[in-house]
Amino acid sequence: MEHLHNLIHNYNIPILLTIGLVTIIGFYFGRNMRYLKLPTIIGYMVLGVILGPSGFDLLSDDLQEKLGFIPDIALGFVALSIGLELNFKTLQKLGKSIVYIIIFESFGAFFLVFIGLYLLTHNFVMSLVFASIAPASAPAGTVAVIQEFKARGNLTKALYAVVGFDDGLGIIIFGFSLAVVQDILLHQTGAESAGLLLTIFYPLKEILISLVVAGVISTLYAILGRKLKNSNDILILTIGFVLITCGFCQSLHLSLILTNMIIGMVIVNTQSRSLLIAIQERLPLLLPLLFILFFTLAGANLHVNALPALGVLGVVYIFSRSFGLIGGSRLGAIWGGAEKNIKNYLGLGILSQAGVAIGLSLMLKQEIKGMGMVIDTVSGKTSGDEIGSIVITTITATCIFFEIIGPILTKIALKKAGEISIGEKNE
Repeated sequence: MEHLHNLIHNYNIPILLTIGLVTIIGFYFGRNMRYLKLPTIIGYMVLGVILGPSGFDLLSDDLQEKLGFIPDIALGFVALSIGLELNFKTLQKLGKSIVYIIIFESFGAFFLVFIGLYLLTHNFVMSLVFASIAPASAPAGTVAVIQEFKARGNLTKALYAVVGFDDGLGIIIFGFSLAVVQDILLHQTGAESAGLLLTIFYPLKEILISLVVAGVISTLYAILGRKLKNSNDILILTIGFVLITCGFCQSLHLSLILTNMIIGMVIVNTQSRSLLIAIQERLPLLLPLLFILFFTLAGANLHVNALPALGVLGVVYIFSRSFGLIGGSRLGAIWGGAEKNIKNYLGLGILSQAGVAIGLSLMLKQEIKGMGMVIDTVSGKTSGDEIGSIVITTITATCIFFEIIGPILTKIALKKAGEISIGEKNE
């Protein structure tokens, strides 16, 4: 193993060769998962772990950084495909239950994680930090399973809506919590904070700018798209606009999931049926390749050596987050009068957590670096540096669990609801 590892690093493999090998080998890894009745993306992630730093290190941390644009592009197209499913007429049929589900599952995860970790650590700041990251989901896993098995039905529509909109609510929850954490830590050191209300304004500003950018881009897309008749031409235009949107999101530090999703929503609710059919016919041809690359890189990013660091803290986080999302979505569905399948199974389809949560962890570490002071961890006073390190280590480890179990439970939920029978016959 070590000899092969050294051999790989001594030979500088071209990036394009690596991408080609990952695409072909990933395709067969995913295909073989069907014999185990598992979603193909599990195979992609397993390959990623084998080729990543936890295995042969072909997909090293340096190479992953160079290929960082691939996950962004994939998430852009995933978000667009979510938005294209959010037709207002369809959402009206699902009723107010969707709003209740999104609110209850997000705050359910937030409060249960906070309570669970506070009972364990008696540390208010650390518990609030973990709670603020808990609502963040990984829509790519859910969408990939839906696309693979060609799922259709009300549960599928509800899943699209929930994994899309809860990203926006998650940003607000995280922003509010970060403001409180910064205020507490700065108060410990006697420094002046920027002010709670001012800090809370930042995530709201991010969402507002995302709405404006999405509105402008979708308007330009509509003007140009109406003049095209050929489906292949429309696909090229769509790819170009998704790349432009991802670029703007990077430069303006916006949520590319939220922005691309809003563009999809504007398109599906304002444009002609012929344009929508052209997009929906061609877009699925591109997604399988993006899923192979995205989830293989996601697997490479899962450092298995982080698992021993999971500990009691990580276990409590996993269980409290899972019960919060499942219980919260069920409570919201009951409160909103949703149908039986949505009440019983929606919570199982929204557990995936990965890139967004790790990104929030990194952001948090940077924002609270050097704040606070270590006085007494039992009474709940800890330094920002210490909290940041614990959060990144734990979230990285728990994401390994959620990224594996999330897609599997999504498939189980859709199968129990009777919405993937067609997809399974096509295997």
